[in-house]
Amino acid sequence: MTNLNGKVAVVTGGNSGIGYASAQKLKADGATVIITGRSAEKVQTAANDLGVTGIVADVKDLSAIDGLVEQVKDQFGKVDILFVNAGIFAPAPVGQITEEMFDHQMGINFKGAVFTVEKFLPVLNDGASIINLSSVNAYTGMPNTAVYAASKAAMNSYTRTAATELAPRKIRVNAINPGPVSTPIFAKTGMPEEQLTGFAEALQNRVPLKRFGQPEDVANLVAFLASDAASYITGGEYNIDGGINVNPLLS
Repeated sequence: MTNLNGKVAVVTGGNSGIGYASAQKLKADGATVIITGRSAEKVQTAANDLGVTGIVADVKDLSAIDGLVEQVKDQFGKVDILFVNAGIFAPAPVGQITEEMFDHQMGINFKGAVFTVEKFLPVLNDGASIINLSSVNAYTGMPNTAVYAASKAAMNSYTRTAATELAPRKIRVNAINPGPVSTPIFAKTGMPEEQLTGFAEALQNRVPLKRFGQPEDVANLVAFLASDAASYITGGEYNIDGGINVNPLLS
């Protein structure tokens, strides 16, 4: 178990999936945790279940991030762990990508992530840990994910540069690249149940370990990167994907 006693952690998109599991793990390891999300009802329910603080904030709205930072600063002072987890997955084939689709995914997955870091920087302690949730989709060339994959590739590139620039403050910045993980993100795509099932089965068959990851698998890595045990790790990308990225043609 990592020791996060006395640390303050913020998890964006913490009301479900990887964010929820990570908030649970960070709290179990001793951190004071704040989760955020777009839905007031979902954030409040998750916060009550987890026994953490919930704050409603849509990362696509920069003024909402400003309000989030002010609230966190007023209630908790400085922050030690920032898990930039909020994101969406909206598949579309090349040739059918609309400007609205592009702006929506990039607005949340990349712009929202960048400005979450930008606006939290003044309240981050020196020596803090920033963890950006990316995806192995940045590298796989998976059909129907062009914009999603591009948003994650941008996130990884940003992570490397941010790690270099924030090193003088001993702030570590790392990215996590999950493969297929069992979370509600797929159900939110609007795909019919039958299509979703087929998609999931096809994807699982390509994973060398022959299973989807669980949110808790990723949460364990988040907690490690957030802890002092990872004090010499920055600018890294960590695949947690059952081996899919090292053998993408496996069937």
